[in-house]
Amino acid sequence: MIRAVYPGSFDPITNGHIYISERAAALFDELIVAVLVNPEKRSTFSEGERQIMAREALVHLPNVSVKYFNGLLVDFMRQQQSRIIIRGLRALSDFEYEFQLAQMNRQLAPEIETFFIATDARYSYLSSRAIKAAFQFGGAVREMVPPGVYRRLKERIPPNNL
Repeated sequence: MIRAVYPGSFDPITNGHIYISERAAALFDELIVAVLVNPEKRSTFSEGERQIMAREALVHLPNVSVKYFNGLLVDFMRQQQSRIIIRGLRALSDFEYEFQLAQMNRQLAPEIETFFIATDARYSYLSSRAIKAAFQFGGAVREMVPPGVYRRLKERIPPNNL
């Protein structure tokens, strides 16, 4: 059985994340969507909320599970007995950052490989940060996120009435 891990903050999960998850789930026997707990980053949603949103959004994929982790990704990979990291690429600018992470992970754990999956063009501009910012200023983001995420955005982020 080949198990892959798709790590990220998923704050919140977007349709772009779902697309990458679907592609990875089709390639590997099992996919773990790993919600990163990063104490240096101020998240809009707690790790528990992010896990719930991801589970709801990915329920249609029977070989996908959602877990959270903190610390080094390579340590989590070893705990999960996985040797494959999945990373999504939206644009060329993502590649430089992702390549650096892949090289660092390779130094820390030579047995672990990073697979890059390019997103569909319709999701190439999506990021959790951009969605939250657009939503706060009244932008129409309903089609960019799953329904459960949209509902939670309405509950969590007050509109900025300038």
